[in-house]
Amino acid sequence: MFPHAAVVAYAYRHTYAQRHADAGTPIEVLKELMGHRSVHSTEAYYRITEKRTRAAVSRVADHQFDGSGNRIWREVTALLDSERARMRVGQIAVPYGTCTEPSNVQAGGGACPFRFRCLGCGHFRTDVSYLPELRSHLDRLLADRERVIAATELEPWAKSEATPSDAEIDKVRALIRRLDDHVGELSPAERDQLTEAVGVLRTTRRAVVHLGMPTAPPTGDPRDVRAAGR
Repeated sequence: MFPHAAVVAYAYRHTYAQRHADAGTPIEVLKELMGHRSVHSTEAYYRITEKRTRAAVSRVADHQFDGSGNRIWREVTALLDSERARMRVGQIAVPYGTCTEPSNVQAGGGACPFRFRCLGCGHFRTDVSYLPELRSHLDRLLADRERVIAATELEPWAKSEATPSDAEIDKVRALIRRLDDHVGELSPAERDQLTEAVGVLRTTRRAVVHLGMPTAPPTGDPRDVRAAGR
């Protein structure tokens, strides 16, 4: 039985928000309905159900790419519960995607045998929901390169090793461009569905774990999947 002490007028705001969330109301719309200035305030009033999370994972999984921008096609889009569990065990989150390298997965993401060179590794996977992190990573690489080049206290060998390579920078740029182009190829209806799924996944990630990555500044149409979560 629901505790009587918890039945207060303020609790109805949480019920109101949860029902809208369960019905699929976009968070930007719910923010306006709730009278909040920030979506972060709105997120505190409801939780993403497992059903919506599963649906979002299945939809975004159809738009997954490797580090070279090659789309990873799935023969089965409706995954069984056992398959979902196996996938969760067989991969680990990295700052801008997921890793399937067995030893790194077993160590919880802290034992990459390749010094975390994700974009050049065949075990790396990403999708459009990680576009904000990829853009932030590119910004950080460019800033790091300029800072190291301008440094006078580093010996040549140290400066060479500390400078982000042009190959890595070009790789990130190409991957971002590939994801953007892919979204642009979708129909408006497909893009709206993907945008909603991306919003669910990013909200769930913020509630579960923070990877310490800076977020990109909000630009562009907030209804566009490429701007979702920025």
